[in-house]
Amino acid sequence: MTYDLWYWDGIPGRGEFVRLALEAGGIAYRECAREPGIGEDALVKDMLSERKHPPFAPPYLVAGKMVLAQTANILLFLGEKHGLAPGGAAERLWVNQLQLTIADMVTEAHDTHHPISASDYYEDQKKEAARRARGFRDERIPKFLGYFERVLAGADAWLAAGERWSYADLSLFYLIDGLLHAFPRRMCSVAAQFPKVMALHRRVAHLPELQSYFSSGRRLPFADGIFRHYPELDGE
Repeated sequence: MTYDLWYWDGIPGRGEFVRLALEAGGIAYRECAREPGIGEDALVKDMLSERKHPPFAPPYLVAGKMVLAQTANILLFLGEKHGLAPGGAAERLWVNQLQLTIADMVTEAHDTHHPISASDYYEDQKKEAARRARGFRDERIPKFLGYFERVLAGADAWLAAGERWSYADLSLFYLIDGLLHAFPRRMCSVAAQFPKVMALHRRVAHLPELQSYFSSGRRLPFADGIFRHYPELDGE
């Protein structure tokens, strides 16, 4: 089966978590909104079409008759279906728990530049963004990365303590990539505190399964979306 992945064109966004799993797993898929002659108007039309289980927002994955939305939900499905997570129920739920924790941090990273309203421009909430970003840099980055460092201390190379990566490892890689883009000064000053997290980031960056994707035009650079670099929001 070839899956249909729907996400906004032009930004990696939350769709990148799903892309990394599909690419690393060698799973056939089409990124529909990026198909020639399709575009985002078709995404909106498809998303609003009548379905028994409609998605609230992209990303969503069409798998035969199923339509799966919410990043962690999509990855839970792919993990079980394609062996991107351990086989036992308890371990699959553990990987899902890690993914949901990553999602929590992703939301907080986004809210540093849109703390009041996602519908308003950053320029309309710069004062509030500066305060939110300071708290995120000083308190939340160390707290979240400290948690993942602690998980890796008991798991060795990969989060799920297996000999192979899971989709949560790919997602943590993308989260760290986003933080390095959005908060390069802060990440430079704290990286040494989290050597296992940074080592995992390097391991995923060199996974043979991802090299073709990384060197292709399919991998989009950071742009307006979750992870944005505003120098005034960064700091040591």
